[in-house]
Amino acid sequence: MIDEHVAANLAENIRALRDGRGLSQGQLAKSAGIPRPTWTNLESGSANPTLAVLLKVAEALHVRLEELLAPPRGIGKIYKASELTVRKRGKVTVRKLLPEVLRGLDIERLELAAGATMTGVPHTAGTREYLTCERGSVELSVRGRSFLLEAGDVVVFAGDQPHGYRNVGRGLAVAHIVVTFAPRSDMDEHP
Repeated sequence: MIDEHVAANLAENIRALRDGRGLSQGQLAKSAGIPRPTWTNLESGSANPTLAVLLKVAEALHVRLEELLAPPRGIGKIYKASELTVRKRGKVTVRKLLPEVLRGLDIERLELAAGATMTGVPHTAGTREYLTCERGSVELSVRGRSFLLEAGDVVVFAGDQPHGYRNVGRGLAVAHIVVTFAPRSDMDEHP
């Protein structure tokens, strides 16, 4: 039997996630493959769901199971710059922009000093990347083809191919990368 505090957390989290997506109970119940009354009971806190049901709900809401059962979050949480993961790769500073792990998605901010280059790591087959230039001039090379981006430009490319970035300007260049990972099998490691 599920603990009453966990049931209350589950109910509040499911309601908040559903409301945040602007979907009805019926829409999400259908997406999860569970009866609508079951979904209603989950949101009321009166359900005693099986693990299989909880996994279906988490999948339908695109969250981890832990997020459904954890104490509800506040309206928002600020992460200070010092709390975000930052790494240096030569003359390039890479800052993670997602402080929490979101399955299948990564967003990073690149600061490339003048003349700086960085080799990208090819991802799982089917992965897509979106590179946008915020400031300066950035050249993207993908399998021998080059794309020159100026401020505001965006290029979409196959992230499973060899690729690299280069600041072709005289000053600092800033770019953002959004990576949408292709689904992996359960046997593969996660990004």
